[in-house]
Amino acid sequence: MTSPGPEAAAAVHEASTVLVVEDEPSIADVLAISLRYHRFEVMTAGTVREALALAERTRPDAALLDVMLPDGDGRALGRELRAQRPELALVFITARDAPAEIVGALGFGDDYITKPFNIDEVVARTRAVLRRTRPADVLPQRPPLRYRDLELDETTYTVRRDGRAVELTPTEYALLRFLVRNGGAVVPKEQLLRHVWQYEHTAESTVVETYISYLRRKLDALGPPLITTRRGVGYGLA
Repeated sequence: MTSPGPEAAAAVHEASTVLVVEDEPSIADVLAISLRYHRFEVMTAGTVREALALAERTRPDAALLDVMLPDGDGRALGRELRAQRPELALVFITARDAPAEIVGALGFGDDYITKPFNIDEVVARTRAVLRRTRPADVLPQRPPLRYRDLELDETTYTVRRDGRAVELTPTEYALLRFLVRNGGAVVPKEQLLRHVWQYEHTAESTVVETYISYLRRKLDALGPPLITTRRGVGYGLA
């Protein structure tokens, strides 16, 4: 796991408190350790009941919520927390990445991250939602990524093509960012599985093809085809 240095973390408002609600201890520990490294105050809970009690006592600024919890649904928990504190930033973390699931969660949440996740991306997305919900905070600026008429804002995780906004899911964004960072090079499917989904030895998976088709549908609506296929090898940008 690679992380920006503590100098970048110091730019985050040190009063920001994050509530992590995750029933898998190993995942909760990784999230808590990484967020604390970046100088967030972190509380952890493994159930809906524990989370509600913690939130009432400490009033967190952001909550990272697993969708499937032993005693309830993380989305229902998010609604209850948001009702108690409308300015609370909500990020859902789940193994489910079906479009309907994502759209449903983003109907009232601020972001949606699928498992397995990249921990640096979780930290960056937490900062991004806090920027939107706490605009007075000082958060580190990152220069945008650019490729031809495409621009990816690394601070807000937004995408524009030819000046027009492109609405992407977190997984679509991560895939596009990795392609952009590799410029015009063809990226093997196995490399995409490792770096975007953290999958190993699963070349038979069709998840890459599925998300490439999602990206093409959204990007090609705003300009000429951008993503190329090298059959039997991988994908790149034209």
